Amino acid sequence: MKINGMNQTNFNPYKNQMQKYQDTKKAVKQNDQLEISSEAKKLQENNKVNENRQAFVQEIKNQIDSGTYKINYEKTVQKMIEFWSK
Repeated sequence: MKINGMNQTNFNPYKNQMQKYQDTKKAVKQNDQLEISSEAKKLQENNKVNENRQAFVQEIKNQIDSGTYKINYEKTVQKMIEFWSK
């Protein structure tokens, strides 16, 4: 009885494994990318609004420091009701 071995030219597990590794490495290699979401863009636009807000807050701080700030109780209560009724 004669047993023929595997074809030695096609049977090289190390070579096959390295080929798979190289194919995977080529497929995975990508360049880094940065994408800014629409939400982040909105936040950047809101930054301009924040500058106005900071000026408003600074004005209130100055009024408090000088003792001329008057609390609008009706407006405060209305904002609290709007907040807690959501």
